[in-house]
Amino acid sequence: MYDSIIVGGGFAGLQAAIQLGRYKHRVLVIDKGEGRSTLCVSYNNILGWPEGVSGQHLRSLGRAQAEQYGVQFVEDEVIAAARDGEQFELALARLGGVLRARTMLIATGIRDRYPALPGLTDKLGCSIYVCPDCDGYETSGKRTIVLGAGVAGAGMAITLRYWCDDLVYVNHERTVIGSDKHEKLQELGIAYIEAEITEVLGEQDGEVSRLTGVRLADGRVIEGEKGFIAFGGNKVESEWAASLGIERMENKHIIVDPRTKMTSVPRVWAAGDIGVHSEQSVIAMGDGSQAAIWMHKELLKLKAQQPVGSF
Repeated sequence: MYDSIIVGGGFAGLQAAIQLGRYKHRVLVIDKGEGRSTLCVSYNNILGWPEGVSGQHLRSLGRAQAEQYGVQFVEDEVIAAARDGEQFELALARLGGVLRARTMLIATGIRDRYPALPGLTDKLGCSIYVCPDCDGYETSGKRTIVLGAGVAGAGMAITLRYWCDDLVYVNHERTVIGSDKHEKLQELGIAYIEAEITEVLGEQDGEVSRLTGVRLADGRVIEGEKGFIAFGGNKVESEWAASLGIERMENKHIIVDPRTKMTSVPRVWAAGDIGVHSEQSVIAMGDGSQAAIWMHKELLKLKAQQPVGSF
């Protein structure tokens, strides 16, 4: 029996694990080893890392830090969750069996939808980005390509116009964007192309893969130095927890108490991109720490209710 099981080993989960470990609770983190933080080569907006830091490096540091406090880790996927009286049961995909905990934190984040284009993945978080609030600044003075679909891509291009004067939006899926978006793109001087992308072009600069452009199905090459993806339809990784009866929005984001980060189900918390807020690494860390503080308070209450030596 664990005091707390954290599902998700990204920034929210790791920060919560460190906090709970420092409270000397018995904590397990279950993580698939995937997600945004595994892809981003350089976060440039985090305090203390002016030259940027990779998601993998931060994850590695965070895990080592949590392990110093006795936090355990397992690489697996939770496929189902249920409540059994005063505890929670989690079923694993690879190892099988059931794990039990008194409290639980959901920190499984979201999964970006994007096509399997040759040359795309190795540039994510390096010269191609997903979050304008995080990385819109990187487009300043650079020719920038938005690789996207429909309204989502148009909206991204319009947002990036704040930083960037030289933008082109390639509507890869050629889905409708509407006359209002067309007019806005024209008004802002954003070039618009409806065409399938067959390859993302680039060059290697040491360990960094830099975007140089995209090749279209008709053979044209659109040159660019920076890129953003915006295909819409990102998946919120909360389905496995739906059986607990957690209140979610129509888009599957989990609703939490803004003060405690507890969900509508007592003793279940949610932190990071799985919740309803801007998708920011530093906010995810804050969510994780905040949730852990209130998980600790709940564990103290549970301990006080148990006979001495039974907790």
